Amino acid sequence: MPFDLGVTARLTAECRDPGGTLTDATTAAVTVTLPDGTTAAPAVTNPPEQSGQYHADYVTEQPGRHTVRWVFTGPAYAYTDVLDVRPEQSPAILSLKDAKQHLNLSLAGTSEDDEVRFWNNATTTAIEYFVGPVVPRTVVEDHAVGEVLALALRRAPVLEVTAVEPLRDGGTSYNPDRLNTDAPVGIVSRKDGGLLRGPLRVTYRAGRLIVAENISGAARIILQHLWATQRPTRGGGLPGARDDFSVTEPIPGLGYAIPNRAVQLLNPDDQGPGLA
Repeated sequence: MPFDLGVTARLTAECRDPGGTLTDATTAAVTVTLPDGTTAAPAVTNPPEQSGQYHADYVTEQPGRHTVRWVFTGPAYAYTDVLDVRPEQSPAILSLKDAKQHLNLSLAGTSEDDEVRFWNNATTTAIEYFVGPVVPRTVVEDHAVGEVLALALRRAPVLEVTAVEPLRDGGTSYNPDRLNTDAPVGIVSRKDGGLLRGPLRVTYRAGRLIVAENISGAARIILQHLWATQRPTRGGGLPGARDDFSVTEPIPGLGYAIPNRAVQLLNPDDQGPGLA
């Protein structure tokens, strides 16, 4: 499961001899490669507390995918793993509390929190497939255009355009205060009616400040469905709910992952990315 930015992640690995038996190594080292390509080498205690079972503690510094490489000598053994770190801003539509309440999980217990958060984040991705960004985020995108009356940003709805800069020397930058932004569809144009001359790099904030109830309701249905399909023999979800008939046909791009009830709730927003 992903770790939060800034927490201490415990990295673990086993060292085995050629016969497959757990054994202490003469040397043990772990290297973490961060998303930006830099590396860190957390300390590894050797010999370990339990034979052949090593760990190192690493304080996460960057969001994104990390590579973890363990190397042992005496015997020669190696192991490669990955470590995912969430961004500082939550990517979820529902809070952890709301998600657990909807799944009828104890708010006091924490043993399933990581799994709930994982499926909660996956639910947000599914929702945004239909309606565009919901959770506010900064987007930087390049537009290889010549002279145009307007730019169509790719991640609508748009909360705010913060910068429009040239991608080549001698190009023109545009003050966002002198631009019109059609927020629901993400169309940007000059207030004076002039042309935008590219290529341009646009930085903007996309998402919603208010999440409509049809969106949060659909998120609850999708979360319940994903949770139930991963735990067919366990409790969770709404009492008496029959999720087996909530999906009747595949949805292009998502297969059977989304119940039709959720799609129907999202239908008022499903007029193109970001329309609300």
